[in-house]
Amino acid sequence: MNQNQFDELEDVLTEDITGVGQQSHIIVYNDDFNTFDWVIQCFMEVCNHTQEQSEQLSLLIHFKGKATVKTGPLDTLKPMKDALVDRGLSAVIETLVED
Repeated sequence: MNQNQFDELEDVLTEDITGVGQQSHIIVYNDDFNTFDWVIQCFMEVCNHTQEQSEQLSLLIHFKGKATVKTGPLDTLKPMKDALVDRGLSAVIETLVED
């Protein structure tokens, strides 16, 4: 997969419907500790992603250093981010306010 295919894939994987006005994203960063299998399992269990989505996201994180793994309202994402962090992943929430 080339860089353009990764960029397109990232856009497709993170398109979730959110409310107007405020959009939050869970971003997971690459690390040298967690295995691909563990990260995939975490995405499936915590974010309710499919096996394929989870595998693709883990590759994006590995090759790009980070990826947005979930988009939605902050109150929905906070427990997911906390669960990912509790499982040892490096995850943060970024919130953008739209004009």
